[in-house]
Amino acid sequence: MRVVLFGYQKWGARLLAALLESRHEVVLTVSHPEEGEWAPAIFAESMGDLAREHGIPVVYREKAVDDELAATIEESGAEIGLACNWRTWISPGVFSAPTRGTVNTHDSLLPKYAGFSPLNWALINGESQVGITAHWMDADLDRGDIIVQRTVPVTPTDTTEDLFHRTVELFGPLSLEAFDRIEHGPHDWLRQDPAHASFFHKRADPDNRIHWERPARDLVNLVRAQTGPYPNAWCLHEGQRLRVLEASVSRERCGGTNGRVFAREGRGVIVVAGPEAWRGGQHGLVLQRVLDAGGTEHVAGDYFRRMGDYLT
Repeated sequence: MRVVLFGYQKWGARLLAALLESRHEVVLTVSHPEEGEWAPAIFAESMGDLAREHGIPVVYREKAVDDELAATIEESGAEIGLACNWRTWISPGVFSAPTRGTVNTHDSLLPKYAGFSPLNWALINGESQVGITAHWMDADLDRGDIIVQRTVPVTPTDTTEDLFHRTVELFGPLSLEAFDRIEHGPHDWLRQDPAHASFFHKRADPDNRIHWERPARDLVNLVRAQTGPYPNAWCLHEGQRLRVLEASVSRERCGGTNGRVFAREGRGVIVVAGPEAWRGGQHGLVLQRVLDAGGTEHVAGDYFRRMGDYLT
């Protein structure tokens, strides 16, 4: 099929590479401007550069909504659209410009985790598996009928960066499988059940603040979700931001006031955490590695030279 690809960053580049090795023909690419919002270095790969290397036209849009773009797609003779890591709105006039419509790919097992930052949110919520979905694009974001999905297991030590590397290489095979089904069947698409749907917003700095009244396991999941190249989980120590790079659940239960640096465990320190922690029934959060306000990384047991400080 003749394909128009809406894509951005490494997701779009890797998907374009897979399409270039397939029997399909990419006749047009649409990308966001290369100079945009901050993103982790692991995302850095230009779909536009790869397209130009192969003589494929590239057009840039913040939002894919204008009549000129729809006309450009129609003039390209595109039979089908394919979107991967497209960050903004694609209007019905644009996604219906290819003769067969447009397929969107999304890094969650829809209908759960529609919207933004799905891998981060899935880790925060302690999911045992994540995945990717190819579905028909319609007027509702991430709500179209599902064509095909692939599942990726989550281990207890996985970070979002681990899951990113595991899922990003699946978009090519997933999309080619979806194209095969569109061309040859079966055409029994799966309608998304709204009763099982969830939609998440983009993550921002306040979302990464540690709230010590939450269970230690939930806080470990937050740290795992935001470690590596992502904006880290953080709290305040003596009025200065302290980023948490690695944490675990304490071996024993401890009681007291939330946020108090309580005791040492191995090379880390236990911080009192959890609902009704004063009753003594909760495990604490063990800080293992931290990053101070000056950007220096520390083993937590070395950073906290005394017990009894409070983190907020």
